[in-house]
Amino acid sequence: MAAFGPGTYRSASDSQEDEVIERKNPVSRLLMMWVVLALMVPVLVTAQGRRRSAVAPGPAQPTAKSFAADLKEAYLSDDGIAYVRPGLKIKVNSITIGSDRKPVVDLSLTDDFDQPIDRLGKTTPGAISLSFILAWYNPATRQYVSYTTRSVTTPANSPRPGVTAIQAAADSGGTLTDLETGHVKYTFAKILPAGFDTARTHTLGIYSTRNLTDIVGKNYYANVEHDFRPDGAAVTEKWDKMRDASTCLNCHDPLSAHGGSRRDVKLCALCHTPQTIDPDTGHAMDMKVMAHKIHMGEHLPSVVAGTPYVIIGNSQSVHDYSHVLYPQDVRNCANCHEGTVAAQKPAQSDVWLTKPSREACGSCHDDINWATGAHHPAGAQLDDNACASCHHPESEVEFDASIKGAHMIAEKSAQLKGLKATIVATSDVAPGKKPTVVFRITNNDGTAVDGTKLTAFAPILAGPTSSYTKYFRESALTKGVFDAAAGTTTYTFTAAIPADATGTWSFSGDIYRNATLKRGDGGADVTLREAAMNPIRYVAVTGTVTPRRTSVALAQCNTCHDRLALHGGQRMAIEECVICHNPVESDVSRRPASAGAPESVSFQRMIHRIHTGEELTQDFTIFGFGGTPINFNEVVFPGDRRNCNKCHVSGGSSLPLTNAAGSVMTLRDYFTPHGPGTAACLGCHDGQDAAAHAFLNTANFPGAKEPSEACATCHGTGKDWAVEKVHAR
Repeated sequence: MAAFGPGTYRSASDSQEDEVIERKNPVSRLLMMWVVLALMVPVLVTAQGRRRSAVAPGPAQPTAKSFAADLKEAYLSDDGIAYVRPGLKIKVNSITIGSDRKPVVDLSLTDDFDQPIDRLGKTTPGAISLSFILAWYNPATRQYVSYTTRSVTTPANSPRPGVTAIQAAADSGGTLTDLETGHVKYTFAKILPAGFDTARTHTLGIYSTRNLTDIVGKNYYANVEHDFRPDGAAVTEKWDKMRDASTCLNCHDPLSAHGGSRRDVKLCALCHTPQTIDPDTGHAMDMKVMAHKIHMGEHLPSVVAGTPYVIIGNSQSVHDYSHVLYPQDVRNCANCHEGTVAAQKPAQSDVWLTKPSREACGSCHDDINWATGAHHPAGAQLDDNACASCHHPESEVEFDASIKGAHMIAEKSAQLKGLKATIVATSDVAPGKKPTVVFRITNNDGTAVDGTKLTAFAPILAGPTSSYTKYFRESALTKGVFDAAAGTTTYTFTAAIPADATGTWSFSGDIYRNATLKRGDGGADVTLREAAMNPIRYVAVTGTVTPRRTSVALAQCNTCHDRLALHGGQRMAIEECVICHNPVESDVSRRPASAGAPESVSFQRMIHRIHTGEELTQDFTIFGFGGTPINFNEVVFPGDRRNCNKCHVSGGSSLPLTNAAGSVMTLRDYFTPHGPGTAACLGCHDGQDAAAHAFLNTANFPGAKEPSEACATCHGTGKDWAVEKVHAR
């Protein structure tokens, strides 16, 4: 039997007879082909009665190559891509408000390739949830007031049982109607108040999830904020206080809350308004209050005084932000309010400068009592009317009561002369020799600085660059020689390069001076270290110059840290950090014997463990200068650690690693030493099962200096379990 159509079968003789007929009448054959094609393409009837194909025309069939290597879709087959139809996009076609005052929204749902997808997940995989918020915007306060709300009453086990609060929320009880594949109508349950102002800007917020965890291992999310005026006029006033692409997403990767579906800061502002409080604690959940307090975290005056900052969720889950440590100076107000990309600067980026208020300022400075004036030099303030009288945007001086002045970061002061350093020459760089290094140190205006007159001038010699095992840091304050004519300072090391040294060695230096800054408010002078970026120069002891491999980039670190400067602010170049934080270095010289075995401070282990933080299964404590224990188990990384390229340069996290990278002494882990790949991977995956896996795949061959790792056999680039594949998101 030969298949002809769905549920219909014809005999071979019938097919032969048809062939004769078609040869005699080619027109009938063409008509039959059109009939078959028509039967194969599903046709839907729209609400307007027009016939439309369920599969809209679009671009060429997407393939796995359409996706970046850090996405799960890149590892699906092309057939898998065609089936999954990855992505979720929402387009608001219209929103109307009729005489019943119930808003009606017309939407289109498409995949990443602009093809329609089924909300119910039947004709295309992945059911889609949709939630709708509607709020009006008050330009005088720059705040939203949500029409859609919910009533929340705290349970008996709450700190404040029986308290009822009305909170901004998504609409509840509305009606979704599927008009056709990818075309949806939503009718709000909420009836807008009689006489609502149709001339005000209204914003429709939508948050949506397409659930494909069973197929792809991930969900797709979409947020929409659609501004409109019900009277149909053009929108001229709208909320534009922050652009998350150049602010929040510098650290948060991605910005997500409430299960992951709320991702746009403007969407957050629709609900986190002054009308919303946490009934369990009484804390305001207004965005400008809550966001400031969360980022202040452990530095909040109230937290320092012993009162934790807690928000309790609807399921009575406790969110304690008292241990949050913001990864940069919290006075970097502009990094959040204005952003780090000039082209994405929001229209209302000056609000933090021009509109001071008790709520915003008091969220960080939360020990102020506005009624009594306690901890506020200007005394009691019963409203915001006088705030701008003292707190001008900025003034001609620093460290005063102006907004910028009060938030001035000393290291960014215009009073500083600036300090720069480069290494211009080296000599006697050979085994057994005491090398000489020549620095050029200048102010920002190019005038020469005598290195011997600085607070610290400490040249560094280290090697080999393949895997640092030795370094010498010497003070050149008394033995350095300044040449005023050349504008250089020369130093000859007292330590000699080891007689058996090979490969490339590096020179660097810790260079700073103490500076004094005048306060504009008449307070005590500000003192700080003004440090030069650590200069780096690679020189061959034997063979040709081979610079230290580059794994991470400082610019990528500073997207979150802003200014990564450690050990008193004098060490800023990653190329210098790895000199001391090498595979054989530990905290042995500072850890008391009672604290057990020393902890490795090798970068690939230490940095991964620090950023894993609260997700570690083992304790990670390093004893620093003065024998101070520093525990990292409460660190909360604000991004997704699977995004290796957030920190690493392209290819910087791929396997295999060269054995020349050196094994790491890990006396506090399940076994020691760790090969270079093992040290990096077990930095995050610190559980016993992962350690067992790495241990069983490491061999110590007779006569070998380093253990041999089999990591790349499965986890190397292009392998089934490649690092980039298992970390794909």
